[in-house]
This record gives sequence, structure tokens and C-alpha cells, in this order.
Amino acid sequence: MKTIVLIAATFYGASGIIVGAFGAHALKKIFSDDLQKSFETGVKYQLYHAIVLLILGFELSFVTDVQKSVAWCFIIGTFLFSFSIYGLCISSVKGKKLRFLGPITPLGGLLLVVAWILLGISFS
Repeated sequence: MKTIVLIAATFYGASGIIVGAFGAHALKKIFSDDLQKSFETGVKYQLYHAIVLLILGFELSFVTDVQKSVAWCFIIGTFLFSFSIYGLCISSVKGKKLRFLGPITPLGGLLLVVAWILLGISFS
């Protein structure tokens, strides 16, 4: 589990930098201010949770079900939240907004909230 968490952390960190740079340079010219802000929110959450996963990868033993659930909620929640925002923003510019992604963003956010709550529980 520790290896999965650390690989997810490094993937989210590296891809967050790449996606952020792409959004700041290539997409800035075609995004409205609202789309730019949404895209940046996805990048911020991805990078914040990459750091969280990196720290957890070194600090948690992942022997309990709660600790394993924390990791999976952070990994899946980050993916669903950030990547659905990227898809929504990019598809909006192309005039073919992928509406099915709309409900995925709050699901990812919910998983992130659950991860934080479970993390708190794991400390008791």
C-alpha cells in the first residue's frame, strides 16, 4: 500500500506541474476567466493532495483498514475531482461540454472530505 500511495503522490505531483503549465500557457489564451479559475482549482487540489499523499506514504503504516481507506479516498478523490474539472473546462472550449463529468467533480470532493475525516479518526 505504501508503494501505491507514494507512486500516486509522485504521479499527481508531476502531472499537476505539467497540467498547470499547460493551463497557464497554452489554454490561457482560449479559456475565459471563469474556466481559467476552475482549471486552476483542479491543479491546486491535485498538487495539495500530492503533498498529502507523499507525507502519508512516509508517515502511515497502512496496517489498519482506516489508514488504507484514507489512502484510497485521497487517491480516487483527487483523480475524480481534478481530472473531471480538466475535462469539463477543455470540453467547454471545444463546444462539446462533457456534461457527464459534472456529477463526478462533487463525488471526488466528497471522497476528499471523507479521507480527511478518516485521517482524523485514524489518529485516535
